[in-house]
Amino acid sequence: MLKLWKWYQNCLAVHPVKTQVISSGVIWGFGDIAAQIITHYTAKKYQNQDEKPVFATSDENKIKKINWKRVATTSLFGFTFVGPVGHFWYEGLDRFIKSRVLLRENSFSFVATKTVIDSIIFGPLDLLVFFTYMGFTAGKSWPQIKEDVIRDFFPALMLEGGIWPIVQVANFRFVPVRYQLLYVNFFCLLDSCFLSWIEQQHDAPWKKWLKSLLPLKEDKGQGEGCGGGGDCEYGGGTVGDGDGGGGVDGVNGASGNGNFEGEVTTNDDGGSNGDSSL
Repeated sequence: MLKLWKWYQNCLAVHPVKTQVISSGVIWGFGDIAAQIITHYTAKKYQNQDEKPVFATSDENKIKKINWKRVATTSLFGFTFVGPVGHFWYEGLDRFIKSRVLLRENSFSFVATKTVIDSIIFGPLDLLVFFTYMGFTAGKSWPQIKEDVIRDFFPALMLEGGIWPIVQVANFRFVPVRYQLLYVNFFCLLDSCFLSWIEQQHDAPWKKWLKSLLPLKEDKGQGEGCGGGGDCEYGGGTVGDGDGGGGVDGVNGASGNGNFEGEVTTNDDGGSNGDSSL
């Protein structure tokens, strides 16, 4: 292990960018393997035990099988984004704080400023690129990717916002700049498990709860805001979640999943009137 570490140090001194790129790709690849194992375990845990398909054994084998294409895709993200961008980010951030902001190295202000800048710029950018990249590589259309990013980005950002600043405080205070990306990549091994788990949760109740904490945009009028992807608020209640699956007391076609209670009458000209109350 000591020889491996010395070999890595030598490679980092001779070929810093190349070494960071390769190590990032390898670590993210291992991280996705671990993420799939966790995801498969979670999927198996929440399988419906009441409905047993005829080919249950085949399905179980699929669940346990590692998707190597996804491993390669995730590893490629480490090679092409995390490695090169992370290398120049940490090197550039250190130079900027020292030369422009003129803060003393390892001081409280030095570490705090680095942590804040990293949390505001690089953290959200990394999440945004990750979810967008994974959507494109999965063959999804841009509207689907946009929907997935809206669904996954803010819950992930809120949860990671309580973890990564602590990780980065230790990183910026105790780890030399040349090893900071390696330090981050080992935590990214755990983080890639977390992000993959987030991606597989889809519209889990806890995601909806986290998104409910975000400020909602006010509707311009009662006739607007229900046809898109967000919830519509009228008075004290919420109507639908924007997937167009609801109806008006027996009349199909209303936006959202909410139910409207009231009478609906049909005019002679094909229109409809009704006293609807929410």
